[in-house]
Amino acid sequence: MTIPRAARPDRLELGEGIRWTGTDVVLVDILAGRLLHAPQDGTAALRTVAELPVPLGAVAPLAGHHGTWVAAAGTGICLLRPDGTVDWLARPEDGAPVPMRMNDAVADPFGRFWAGSMAYDAEDGAGSLYRLDRDGTVVRVLDGVTVPNGPAFSPDGSLMYLADSGRGVVRRYPVDPATGTLGAPRLFVAMEDGSPDGMAVDAEGAVWMAVWGTGTVRRHLPDGTLDRTLRLPACQPAGVCLAGDVLHITTARVGLPAPGPDDGALFTVRVDVPGTPTPACRLDAAVVEGRA
Repeated sequence: MTIPRAARPDRLELGEGIRWTGTDVVLVDILAGRLLHAPQDGTAALRTVAELPVPLGAVAPLAGHHGTWVAAAGTGICLLRPDGTVDWLARPEDGAPVPMRMNDAVADPFGRFWAGSMAYDAEDGAGSLYRLDRDGTVVRVLDGVTVPNGPAFSPDGSLMYLADSGRGVVRRYPVDPATGTLGAPRLFVAMEDGSPDGMAVDAEGAVWMAVWGTGTVRRHLPDGTLDRTLRLPACQPAGVCLAGDVLHITTARVGLPAPGPDDGALFTVRVDVPGTPTPACRLDAAVVEGRA
């Protein structure tokens, strides 16, 4: 395995939510509200796809609607259309006791969209995990989370991994394929150093995770055993995705009193086991057209 490299000129404040759609790699600079595209030329600058006036946590492509994204943004979940129009599906964190924003999010293999929320000041237990169903319903499925990251799903969608970065743990939940109901969680990883952040699951069911504050990305086998560790010249890895056998890693500069030259860079490295594209979100036509 080669050493991760940062060949692009960009340095992001809080690069996260990186996804491979099967044709494109997209990511966000959360606090800047920017959705970015990474050109196939690994030395080319990132291209801005959209810019919102609120934080943008992550997106998933909307099936059957090229260029439209389902986004965890601001205090809720919205449709982000090719012309930049934003259509809100729900804003469940409006009016919360403390100022809140959406954080990481992803679609599962069945087309549901899962999005976490957190307090701006990372107040303990203030965050939640929401699920967007095909009929447009948004359901709070977990509460009492501090900083939710992921979620990430096993290739068959039967398991969900959710990091609570504020508590240094990753939990694994069984998922009912028909309803999206979560079963009882089991502890997958508890970290004594750093915080688990963005995650991706490869074709063997192993979990790659960015570990904030350590300058490392780690691969854990399906039983939680640490398999390997990659070291970066950036101390705040924040997100990962697998585009085939290429692992992409986002990092952040936010909060660093003296960022190094590679803090905030996007890194890439080839790995032995590939991943599959991020699933698209699937919504009933009435939900999409009703907000067109």
